[in-house]
Amino acid sequence: MAKALVTGGQGFIGGHLVKALLDRGDEVIVLDLPDAPGRALELHGAAGQVELVEGDVADRDVVDRASAGVDCVFHLAAQTLVGPAAEDPVGTFRSNVEGTWTVLEAAREAEVSAVVVASSDKAYGPGDSLPYREGDELRPAAPYEGSKAAADVISRSYWRSWGLPVGVTRLANVYGGGDLNFSRLIPEVVTAYLAGRQPQIRSDGSPQRDFLHVSDAVAGYLAIESAVIGGAGRGEALNAGTGEPRSVREVIEQIKAATGSDQQPDYLLDRNPDGEIDQQFVDASRLESLTGWKPVMNFEDGISEAVGWYGDRPDLVRGRADHVASGR
Repeated sequence: MAKALVTGGQGFIGGHLVKALLDRGDEVIVLDLPDAPGRALELHGAAGQVELVEGDVADRDVVDRASAGVDCVFHLAAQTLVGPAAEDPVGTFRSNVEGTWTVLEAAREAEVSAVVVASSDKAYGPGDSLPYREGDELRPAAPYEGSKAAADVISRSYWRSWGLPVGVTRLANVYGGGDLNFSRLIPEVVTAYLAGRQPQIRSDGSPQRDFLHVSDAVAGYLAIESAVIGGAGRGEALNAGTGEPRSVREVIEQIKAATGSDQQPDYLLDRNPDGEIDQQFVDASRLESLTGWKPVMNFEDGISEAVGWYGDRPDLVRGRADHVASGR
């Protein structure tokens, strides 16, 4: 039985990853803030099956305690939102950059067999050449992008400098049931239509993104872990996505069809928001050639899964509607 540490395990992707690790028989430790906004362990019925260490990922004593005796580390803990990153760049850099080197230092001392660090396709920054490929220059233009690019580069340097077996994921936009961050497009639109209200869209609907279902994202994490343990992909950053960009408007139309709604969205802007990249999608052929990974969930089925997940939780949908109605 392997012993795995998942930082940020109370979050959306982290919670799904924890469940997958438990299903394969791992002993799992989760490190997250005591007031972490997600409650993934509860949603997945895993709260009593893991050891939960509460604390800041940039606190070395806390990270050392969580890392003791672990075989592998999945580092997902981060400040993940573009807007808050612009409002609080220092806090974002502390969480995403200092937090990353703190985890890497603890993993180096613990002599783990693999570290998988979550970067993002946002680390590439705005680019004219699409899809993004791993050899492309990282050109971050905003605080969130910069924080992920810095964590990405620092992580890979630990392999070259000290031989730490580390791989980096650059995931496309991840979606699916269990995402409680309603500032993201899909959970906002799904819960709006299920509640019979008009979804509010903070763009003109034109931005295009590569949408990867959370089940495929988790499979990507596990594939990279396996490769790193076997000696492949060490010191590399690997894209994971579908390679098929979809506009915000396309996504909304798919959700409308899945929910049976005829409600039109409220586009709050006549442009893409400041600081947001217009179009992003990735080439994941390197990950496929290295590990055999490829996305399994098609977009239509993925949206149906998400709609079903939220639809099975009417209290959550009502709570979101009440939150919007109150203006909080």
